[in-house]
Formats: sequence, structure tokens, C-alpha cells
Amino acid sequence: MIYDMAQFDFLKGDAPNTANPSLWRQSKLNAIHGLFEVVKGGIYQIRGFDLAVMSFVRGDNGWIVIDPLTANETAAAGYKLLREKVENLPITAVIFTHSHADHFGGVKGILTTEEVAARKIPVIAPEGFFDEAVSENLIAGNAMSRRASYMYGNLLKKGPTGTLGSGLGTTTAAGTLSIVEPTVTVSDTPTTLKVDGVDMVFLNTPGAEAPAEFMFYIPKFKAMMQAEEINHTMHNLYTLRGAKVRNGDKFAKYINDTINRFGGEVEVSFGSHHWPTWGNREIVEFWKGQRDTYRYLHDETLRLANKGETMTEIAEEMKLPDSLAKKFADRGYYGSVNHNAKAQYQLYFGWFSGNPSQLHELPPAAEGKKFVEYAGGADAVIAKAKVDYAAGNYRWVATALNHVVFADPNNMAARKLLADALTQMGYQAESGPWRNFYLSGAKELREGVVKAAVPDTASPDMVRALPLGIYLDYLAVLLNHPKAAQTEIALNFVMPDVHQEFTLSVTNGVMNYTLGRQNNQADATVTMNRSLLDDINLGQTKLSDAIQEGHVKIDGNQNKVVEFVGLLDKFDFWFNIVTP
Repeated sequence: MIYDMAQFDFLKGDAPNTANPSLWRQSKLNAIHGLFEVVKGGIYQIRGFDLAVMSFVRGDNGWIVIDPLTANETAAAGYKLLREKVENLPITAVIFTHSHADHFGGVKGILTTEEVAARKIPVIAPEGFFDEAVSENLIAGNAMSRRASYMYGNLLKKGPTGTLGSGLGTTTAAGTLSIVEPTVTVSDTPTTLKVDGVDMVFLNTPGAEAPAEFMFYIPKFKAMMQAEEINHTMHNLYTLRGAKVRNGDKFAKYINDTINRFGGEVEVSFGSHHWPTWGNREIVEFWKGQRDTYRYLHDETLRLANKGETMTEIAEEMKLPDSLAKKFADRGYYGSVNHNAKAQYQLYFGWFSGNPSQLHELPPAAEGKKFVEYAGGADAVIAKAKVDYAAGNYRWVATALNHVVFADPNNMAARKLLADALTQMGYQAESGPWRNFYLSGAKELREGVVKAAVPDTASPDMVRALPLGIYLDYLAVLLNHPKAAQTEIALNFVMPDVHQEFTLSVTNGVMNYTLGRQNNQADATVTMNRSLLDDINLGQTKLSDAIQEGHVKIDGNQNKVVEFVGLLDKFDFWFNIVTP
């Protein structure tokens, strides 16, 4: 099963007592799926076929596709529906608004690389898109993907006691992820392009919602494609799956620039998630609310920090003014005031509060044992936690029992009560990712780590698209550095199929490389095709087998090559999160 449109059909009627009513309402809206007309005869959208939205603009000769979803299968189904119900036309351009996988991964479900070349189809993306797109989920990808399985509720059942979606959309498709390299990149604001006869004005917006992103305006339709800088929710300034912290100041300034440029004439605003907004007054009010939300989070965090408050204190104290907080589009269905305030603190001050007692704290397991010892033993902590649980003090129950579980992960009474507390916090949460994290943690406390199907961003298509430099950066991360500190290795590599060569060295426990050079003092020279290296990385073959079969040629000390490969770690995806 790639994606089931009916999986959120349970979202009907009023919210049950196991769901925050505001998140329930948002989830109901996200679950509405199908083909929608945004501008009569001009702009259409596929919504509810994936986490994101795929949009189509009618050009002179065919369809301009914007953000073709996460998976080839869902993108193909959406494009098929458009051709059946509106007009059966070819694709004449593709636009990737930003570098997150749910906005480009389905591209090969609607066209092939060969079609792009043969028909000279423009593939338009912001500057830096390709490198960011292929590297984000690789270098830190194992930990990020494991945490994403919590964030998007991949391990939970869909239902009133499970995941309701993500607040930003429903959930990710578990299909085939792909990518094609852009043929046109946008770096300047504004940049005007004529795309299949349609004028578009692009605004480059890097470093806010994504490292590489743009929005664009279509004068013909008075329509703004807001990408993911503007949404019907407060977005993340830090995403709980783990990623670089985002800047609320940039968010606000990009939106303010959009208001200044197009606020006087815009009549339609549509994006990469959620539903469009129509009418100039409604749109400008919507944009201003989004702008001011990110400005408030950024500026108020810095004001309080400059008064000496710490990250946790600021997050606990901060609340949006009613003029923002009572607008549905500014509610924390995806981001939250709490963790976004922490993000802005981290952006400027890092993890340290300035209190020296927090400079060199014990790791969780050691800290847990001392906490339990000071509290008079696990039974005493559990007894007190039961009283607090009955009183609804779930946050403190979770804090206290987390220490007990890390002191002794086999204490099932502590695990069960901690799971119950996390469950109640999940039911109360307005943020979809917060709910999913709480309920996923509770599930693993009760059942242990149970492997399940999760989206794979390190797909074969993505691995084969990696620029060689990023690929080698990934190998450098895989190196077991303490073991590598005991040896020195120097190797040359030659890759005939892509006409590339490089040298790499292991010294002082780290790996360095230089592209386009060879080392005359190398221990060995390895000649192999890049495609074979991809097969090895994807687990489709082993280096030892490739050497035996003659697909790899080694001139020099073969043992050094084998030693280097032996120093590369393998990451276990299913590492523990709620237990040590």
C-alpha cells in the first residue's frame, strides 16, 4: 500500500475526548482529498494524495507542474485524474519550490529524465536546490529518519487514539522517491520567467522554511504561489525530526516583501500545503498574520533572552497575542509557540543556558540512577508519580518517570505509567507532531521497538543522483573514528563511467579527500565505476564480491582497501529513543 485516501475517513463529527478539538478540525480539513479548481481554466490542485499538494498551471501548450509530491505513484495518480477530468495535455514545465522531498520525490511518476532532455522541458528550482535535496536526508539521515517516524506517526494506527495526521497535511506516502536535476535555477529577487507562455515573477527565499526555496507570482491570474513560507498553520522554526534551525526573522521579511510587492493586486494565494485563499482583503490579512507570527516568535525570544531568561523559561512564558492566537492559520498545528521559541533561542545562543550547573550534566542513564537514588528508590518515585498522574500533572510525571526508565529500562511499572502520561499529553496536544511523538513514545514503552514500514528518503534514485563530493562526505561520517585513529590509509580512486577521479586519506581518525587529483604515494589505486559504488552503498552487491568478479581493479596494497571498507560503520535505523 503506497497511500490510502480513505485512511483518515474516521475524521467526522466532533472531536472525541482523545483528541484536541482544534487539531481534530485541522485534520478534517487536511483529509479532504481530490482534484480542485483554484482559478477557472487556469490553476488546479491535487490535495490529500500525499503529505503535500501538487499544483498545475495551464500553459500555452500543456501543464506546468508545481511540486510533484513525495512518491512517483501518488504523483502519477494525481496527474492521471487531472488529464481525465480537465484536459489531457502533456507536461511542458516542472517547478520545484523547495528542497524537501515531499515536493519533488514524485517527479518520475509524471515524466522521465529522457523526456526532459528530448522535449527540452524546463525544470525550474531555486539556487542550491539539487545539493540540498540530495544531501539533507543522507549525512544525518539515519537519525533524522528514525525521529521522522515519530513525527509523522508512521508507527501509529490512524484513528481517534492514534495519529490524526501532521497538521501540515495528512501523512507521507510510502512509495518510490525520485529526482531530476533542474535545468533552470533562480537566485535573484525578483526573477521574471516566461514558462510555457505564462509570465511568472520569482522571489528567492533561502534559509527560512528550507535552505533552498522560492515563491512566485502569476500576474495573468493575480495568483501567488506561496510555497511553504505561508501556510494555514504556524510552521516549524525547528522541526522535531531534527534539522538546522530556521530563522523567524527571514520568514517575516520574505512575507513582508511579498505583501509590499503584490498585496495591492493579489486575488488568489495557493501553496505547497493546505487550501487556497481567495479575495484581496482576506489574502493580505492572512499574509500579515503569518508575517507577524514569525516576527513575534523571533523578536520576543530575543527580548526575553536579553533580560536574562533561559530557553525553557522563555518557551514556557511566551504566548502569542490574541490578535494572532485566535486565527486558525496561526495556530500551532505543526510548529508550536513552545518549540519555536526554543528554536530562536538556539539560533542565537546554542544549547547552553549560561548556568554552569548545566554545562557538563550527566548523560540520561547515569542521571536517572542518581535521581532515583536521591528520591528514595524507584518504588517511591512511582508512588508519587501515581498521585501526580491522578491530579493531571502529566508533564512532571513524564519527567520523573523518564529518570526511572533510564535508570532501569526493565521496570515495567514505570514504563507503563510513563506511557499512560505520554498518552494523555498526546491526546491534549494541538500540534500534530507533538501528538505523534507522545503516542509513538508511549507505544514503544509498552511494546518495545517494533519495526514497521516507513518512508525511505535514501532511495536508489536519490543515491545515484548524489554529487561525488556529498557522497564522500557521507563516507567520512560513516568512518569509525576511534578505530581509524589507529591507522593511516591513502587511496586513489578512478571512475571511468563518469570520468572522475579522487584521492582519499585516513589520518588522525578522520577521512579527507580531494577531487580531481591522484596521490603518487598512495597505498593503492582502485578503478571501479561510480554505478558499482552506488550498488555497494545500496546493499545490492558487496565490495568483496565485486573484487572477486573482476568489476573492481586494485593496483597496490589490496589489504589497505579492505581495511578502509572495514572501518565504515553501518547504522541501525531502529535505535532506542524512549529507553537507553
